[in-house]
Amino acid sequence: MNKTILIGRVSNEITLRYTQSGIAVANFNLAVNRRFAKEGEQQADFIQCVVWNKVAENIAKYLSKGSQVAVEGRIQTSSYEDKDGTKRYKTEVVAENVEFLNTKKKEETNEAMEAAEDTFQAEFTDMDSEIPF
Repeated sequence: MNKTILIGRVSNEITLRYTQSGIAVANFNLAVNRRFAKEGEQQADFIQCVVWNKVAENIAKYLSKGSQVAVEGRIQTSSYEDKDGTKRYKTEVVAENVEFLNTKKKEETNEAMEAAEDTFQAEFTDMDSEIPF
């Protein structure tokens, strides 16, 4: 069985492109913190991820660098020859499911809601001071 589940933050801008047959494909790196710290500093692994079809279009539209996501997929390895004829190897996660744990819009909405709650609470407290009894 080849299955992986990762939680981390998008560490670069997501690139969206289309194959010659019109299939959407997006690539991004996921920064996943390690369980241990080296000399008091948190260490992270940067894992290449690829996403296909409608999921690729959605993550390109709604996620950005720093967004926290859960990625479920499989590990895939491949090899190719670069321009110099050197054989290169690549390991990446082919994401089958990407769950948005936070997005910029969600964070902005949360901040706006918190500000509105603070304003409401302040106005409500001020109303109490005007009651004569």
